[in-house]
Amino acid sequence: MKFTGTDSYVATEDLMVAVNASIALQRPLLIKGEPGTGKTVLAHEVAKALGKNLIQWHVKSTTKAQQGLYEYDAVSRLRDSQLGDDRVHDISNYIVKGKLWEAFTADSSPVLLIDEIDKADIEFPNDLLQELDRMEFYVYETQQTIKAVNRPLVMITSNNEKELPDAFLRRCFFHYIKFPDRDTMQQIVDVHFPDIQRDLVREALNIFFEIRDVPGLKKKPSTSELLDWLKLLMVEALPVEILREKDPKKLIPPLHGALLKNEQDVHLFERLAFLSKRERT
Repeated sequence: MKFTGTDSYVATEDLMVAVNASIALQRPLLIKGEPGTGKTVLAHEVAKALGKNLIQWHVKSTTKAQQGLYEYDAVSRLRDSQLGDDRVHDISNYIVKGKLWEAFTADSSPVLLIDEIDKADIEFPNDLLQELDRMEFYVYETQQTIKAVNRPLVMITSNNEKELPDAFLRRCFFHYIKFPDRDTMQQIVDVHFPDIQRDLVREALNIFFEIRDVPGLKKKPSTSELLDWLKLLMVEALPVEILREKDPKKLIPPLHGALLKNEQDVHLFERLAFLSKRERT
């Protein structure tokens, strides 16, 4: 069972090697990279390519590791006991299964995506060490051990907002998704917009990579933002000549709201346009 990419996802050779190494080693695959480089989408494409179900656990700042295993709903049990409900005699009625429980007890080996693990508390990864290593956990309320029937393929994404513990990193196969070079980006565009005008793509890519190279940019535009921008250019039917203009007053590209996501970067381009104008006068 090997991942070789899909028709809708351009996977580089080193990325395919990383996915297949994770499968062979039976270790979680930790994926890092700039936002918008396709880390989350990768799990969807791997599941589709390998014919596996995808179970997604989207981590938030308030997420606790225990929620991925199970939660005991003591409040509901207390309420039912006050109402005289017979369900209170079986504590399992108040055990809420988490995503790891769902993955461990699936009929066939699924892909388990733990998305943006670095959003949670620093202890979150450590709290999952044993469960991801042994593929089992203990439910104290029912005194049962939940063990993986079919070992899931675990994929974990991180935006590098926090450093992950060394003990956690030791248990993962790591891969950093580099930002696509121009040739790879061209392939990605071709997958999403096979009928797009070639001249438009060429000029748009020129502007896109020039923007990313501007010193002092707070947030560089990502792949997903480039695709949004290209879609808008096609919807608005803007002629290619507008992108070719070298007027210093128009350093900010048309429909720049798809590429520049904060006022600091817009002001930066406005200042560059002003300075360029002064140099020419």
